[in-house]
Amino acid sequence: LTVPVRSVEEMFEQMRKGDSHRSTAATKMNEHSSRSHCIFTIFYESIEQTECGELVKVGKMNLVDLAGSERQSKTKAEGDRLKEANKINLSLTALGNVI
Repeated sequence: LTVPVRSVEEMFEQMRKGDSHRSTAATKMNEHSSRSHCIFTIFYESIEQTECGELVKVGKMNLVDLAGSERQSKTKAEGDRLKEANKINLSLTALGNVI
């Protein structure tokens, strides 16, 4: 999903909206444990008038928040939480293999 914004405030509002859709659940280690990964990509563009004409600057920054790996012995996860933990660990392993 790409959402154009014109200010830092608008950008933070979009980050808050995205964060509100993330899945969290309580474990024995963390009351609000993230159950999902999140990647927020910022494309930056500025246009500056100079003596020689327009100077366009562009950039890209990725903010990544990965759900943490979990050990069942520490979180005491059961049922759906345990299934989620297994999938989180599997996805982190796949990411590690790619990197």
